[in-house]
Amino acid sequence: MNQLPPAIFLMGPTAAGKTDLAIELTKVLPCELISVDSALVYRGMDIGTAKPSKALLAEFPHRLIDILDPVEAYSAADFRRDALEAMADITARGKIPLLVGGTMLYYKALVEGLADMPAADPQVRAEIEEEAARLGWQALHDQLAVIDPVSAARIHPNDPQRLSRALEVYRVSGQSMTELRARQSAQSTEAGASGQPQLPYTVANLAIAPANRQVLHARIKQRFTQMLEQGFIDEVVALRKRSDLHSGLPSIRAVGYRQVWDYLDGKLTSAEMQERGIIATRQLAKRQFTWLRSWADLHWLDSLDCDNLPRALKYLGTVSILS
Repeated sequence: MNQLPPAIFLMGPTAAGKTDLAIELTKVLPCELISVDSALVYRGMDIGTAKPSKALLAEFPHRLIDILDPVEAYSAADFRRDALEAMADITARGKIPLLVGGTMLYYKALVEGLADMPAADPQVRAEIEEEAARLGWQALHDQLAVIDPVSAARIHPNDPQRLSRALEVYRVSGQSMTELRARQSAQSTEAGASGQPQLPYTVANLAIAPANRQVLHARIKQRFTQMLEQGFIDEVVALRKRSDLHSGLPSIRAVGYRQVWDYLDGKLTSAEMQERGIIATRQLAKRQFTWLRSWADLHWLDSLDCDNLPRALKYLGTVSILS
């Protein structure tokens, strides 16, 4: 039986130092980078996403950055398709795909595959948005708890994008996301029994974060403040000048952008915008940690250690990535 080609996942919460370590790895290993970030796919959204600089991207290119206009939607299924294509291209040239980012749903979709979910229905989605405006997202979360308690337990009432999608799936198909995913899981088990892996790679799973959570919170606050100093508000002002962009789009719902958008709408003061932006980023990091705690075969690195590169290389050697 032929050994599967290698791939590296470098995961972690926001502001943990993933990009810096990924760059260090590419300097010593034959790796090419693939971004795993639902916000970095969008052009013109640079400051608020902490996108690597143009100079850095020129020297160390990342696949799946700046591939979409902010008016477009990008799903986990879209990511899986694009990532598999990029990984195959990198492997074919004798290199190792190094996937770096913090959108954990994308990693899960890549490893496990996705249930066949119904396509987006603009009319149903508009009806859900109207209900949310009239009743509030908590009321819609209560609806989800009745029809799909498993998804409701997983999705926070303040996560309108995922909440809307879960309700949309049920209204379009008559089946909950949980039911559809259970069917996919059964199919995946059958596929595994037949010897066909969902992801045809030998994957090394790395994660980086400060061991002290307070350090991460301080980093998040510092980074959000720096974004504002670098012109984050002006970036959102430029987006608002476009007639086709609005606060209901997935791109504008990204953490930070929705708070600045509300500030420019006059719904928040400057101080409230900053506070809520920082809190939302901390909540994102908490959700990322929740995903990571359930990830199998994960090797953790402390962001504050000065020897993370040799530690990572030592680990990669133990899982046959470097052989």
